[in-house]
Amino acid sequence: MSDVGATGAAEALAPPVSTPRSGASAWWRRLQAMPPSVRGAALILVVAVVVAAGARWMAPFSYQETDLLHRLQVPLDVEAVAAGHWLGTDKLGRDVLSRLLVATQVSVALALLGTVIGAVLGTALGILAAHRGGWVDELVMMMVDWQAAMPFLIIALAMLAFLGNSLALFVLLMGIFGWETYARLARGLLLSAREHGYAVAVRSLGASPQRLYLRHLLPNVMSPLVVQLSLNFPQTILLETSLSFLGLGIQPPLTSLGQMLGEGRDFLLTAWWLAVLPGSVIFATTLSMSILGDWLRARLDPTQRPG
Repeated sequence: MSDVGATGAAEALAPPVSTPRSGASAWWRRLQAMPPSVRGAALILVVAVVVAAGARWMAPFSYQETDLLHRLQVPLDVEAVAAGHWLGTDKLGRDVLSRLLVATQVSVALALLGTVIGAVLGTALGILAAHRGGWVDELVMMMVDWQAAMPFLIIALAMLAFLGNSLALFVLLMGIFGWETYARLARGLLLSAREHGYAVAVRSLGASPQRLYLRHLLPNVMSPLVVQLSLNFPQTILLETSLSFLGLGIQPPLTSLGQMLGEGRDFLLTAWWLAVLPGSVIFATTLSMSILGDWLRARLDPTQRPG
């Protein structure tokens, strides 16, 4: 009995064992539960976001600075490394690493801005069609069908040919790309959600349509829209790189991944890194976002859950 009492007293006097914070441990458990491919994709996207935020400060040289005495230096070559050009130089002696950082910043920023504009525009039109119905709904859905039937690259080429090439017009093109998907998705989800019991109760209490849709219905259908945004982001990057590759997107002296890829196509046999490096960044970024988007769809979309 004395041993038991001593043990109890020792346990009572012993300092409490510190446990990790529940928030940090829960976050770590979620991270470990992710598939390795999703963790790798998330890491690549984090790096892309960091580069997009601080490319101008990370670049060892100005992306416009030329040095014809050191043109077409091979990446990791002794002379290139000694001159500070770790990824070599291009046909004008510009540092490829600096241009790659700035190009990633421009492409990611344009794709993100265009995706957000398209999501807001499409969701707003979807809300309008679901609320008004009648001829407004028919008009919006007619626009959706027309946009979906017409290849967007043809629309972009026609607008750039007739209206000229400018940064504002290019951002507008990025914004209207894919809006029809959000409009159709938001309309269908809201038409279904407004018949649920909570929506009927909110309407019976006299809530305004603005409060009903923005405060109650939209938050409950946001998950599929977020998934669609994550899936549309890599398509917007590919659209920007395609137009810039054709010379219809970002114009010098500004640079982008598509423009670097277009400039490097003439040097595939003599200076492979000019096309391979920006192409690798495009491939890694779009693939990572697609993997993360598929994972989010499986996690957030009820129709994709097993059972």
